[in-house]
Amino acid sequence: MTDLPNQSLAARIDALLPQTQCQRCGFAGCRPYAEALAAGETGINRCPPGGTPVLQSLAALLKTAPLPLDPDCGSEQPPRVARVIEADCIGCAKCIDVCPTDAIAGARKWLHAVVAADCSGCELCLPACPVDCIVMEAAPGLPAVPLDGAALQARGARFRQLFESLLQVVMVLAKGVLLLIPYGVSGYYMFRGLGRPLIRCHPEDSDHR
Repeated sequence: MTDLPNQSLAARIDALLPQTQCQRCGFAGCRPYAEALAAGETGINRCPPGGTPVLQSLAALLKTAPLPLDPDCGSEQPPRVARVIEADCIGCAKCIDVCPTDAIAGARKWLHAVVAADCSGCELCLPACPVDCIVMEAAPGLPAVPLDGAALQARGARFRQLFESLLQVVMVLAKGVLLLIPYGVSGYYMFRGLGRPLIRCHPEDSDHR
C-alpha cells in the first residue's frame, strides 16, 4: 500500500473509478469506496463497471497484485443504459429519487424518460420502480463489449460532473430552499422533492444528511 495521506490517496483512487455510483461495491458510491480502499478496509476487485481496466489501474496505484473481480459484486459487462417502458409508467418518480446522475426527466404523475447520454447504467432505478417498467439496454453509440480505460475515464468525467451538480441541488434542498429545476428543451420546470437519499453526500458534507 502506498504511504500517501488517506484523503489524497482517496482522491486519486476516486479519479480512477467509473463514477457510476452504482453501489455494487457495497459502499454508498464511488467516493466512499475510494476512501475505504485508501484506508485498507476493502479490496480493489469490487467495481464491476470499471472491470479489468480499473482493477489494473488500482493495482498499479496501490502497488498491489491484481485480483479477479469479486463475483458477489457482479460481472464485467458492456455499457448499458436504462429505458422506461412508457406504457407501464405510473409517474411515481421513485426512479428519479435514486438516480445519481439526474438522467431521468419527469415529475410525479408525469411520464418519465431516461436521457441515455446521462445514464451511468447504475441500475438503482430497477428495484425502485414498483411496476417494473424499467429495462436495461445496450448504450447507444457504444461498443457491445466492456469499455477500455480511456472510454471509462471519458464517461466517468461526465458522470462525475452530473453527480456533483446534483449534489449541489440536494444540498440546497437540504437547507429547505425551494428550487425550480429546468428540464432541457421541454421548457418545463419541476420542484425536486426531498426524497433523494442524502447518504450519497461526500463525508465533508455530513452535517447536511
